[in-house]
Amino acid sequence: MSTGQFAYASNSNRFLAAAGLAAQPYAVVGVPFDGAVTHRPGARFGPQEIRRASLMLCDGLHPLFGVSPIDQLGDGGDMRLANASPLAGVRQQIESQAAQLMARHHCVFLGGDHSVTLALLRAARARHGELALLHFDAHCDTWPDHFGEPSGHGTWTREALVEGLVSPLHTVQIGLRSSGERSVREHVQDLGGLIFTARQLRGLDGAALQGVVQQILERIGERPCYLSLDIDCLDPAFAPGTGTPEPGGLSSSQLLTLMEELSPLNMVGMDCVEVAPAYDHAELTSLAAATLVWTYLCAQVAKNAASLPAEP
Repeated sequence: MSTGQFAYASNSNRFLAAAGLAAQPYAVVGVPFDGAVTHRPGARFGPQEIRRASLMLCDGLHPLFGVSPIDQLGDGGDMRLANASPLAGVRQQIESQAAQLMARHHCVFLGGDHSVTLALLRAARARHGELALLHFDAHCDTWPDHFGEPSGHGTWTREALVEGLVSPLHTVQIGLRSSGERSVREHVQDLGGLIFTARQLRGLDGAALQGVVQQILERIGERPCYLSLDIDCLDPAFAPGTGTPEPGGLSSSQLLTLMEELSPLNMVGMDCVEVAPAYDHAELTSLAAATLVWTYLCAQVAKNAASLPAEP
């Protein structure tokens, strides 16, 4: 399968390739950059493995939303990026390409390491105004520097707040559990945002998560919301193929419940990052990522269909 084909297709090879992207309201796009990792590299290969894992998501309808995105979804392939270039230059390339895509499609971006999200937020902010941010992650990503470097995949959230891309009061982080200084780990909360750590969510699933869901829905309201999903928010038992795994994370069941129940939010885009196939086992991580992306797309398609006027 080429990089221009996303595998949400039927067994009769109804692939939606880049050539047909212009006609589709939804698009998936790879962002194959991992030049800002602090531990294990390899997330640049994530987009293609997520595509490959999506082969199991063929013509069936989502069990909750009752739809499939296949007839409204195109694949823009992978962005052309200079992986050996300084991060600032790569981010300019990402922002420029993302802005063009966002002007025509509701986009899901497949990373790549988490440093790419800052550029995607810049493009989304220019189009939609100040954003709410729903951030799933094991790490806070609010460090003031990146091991001496001014920016990286652990600083982008702080940078987005400083630049005014996202509203502090409407920033929500879910799944945090890594070690860190208190001032860094609780930076978003200190600015008035919400944090739900993995420890707080232990043992909660299904109906038990409704209190968390309601707090988030009420906090974000109708504000345009961008969803950034670092696959390491999942426990390594569910997603071993990532650069900085942290034990004690969310289960795939918890994350799917949260994704489904938070679908009423006014989502304007999503990224799924930090899938590093070299460390994966039995495609567990790429399959989780593909299913989560599919769930997001199904939710958006279902919401859009519900908002259309009924046929006479």
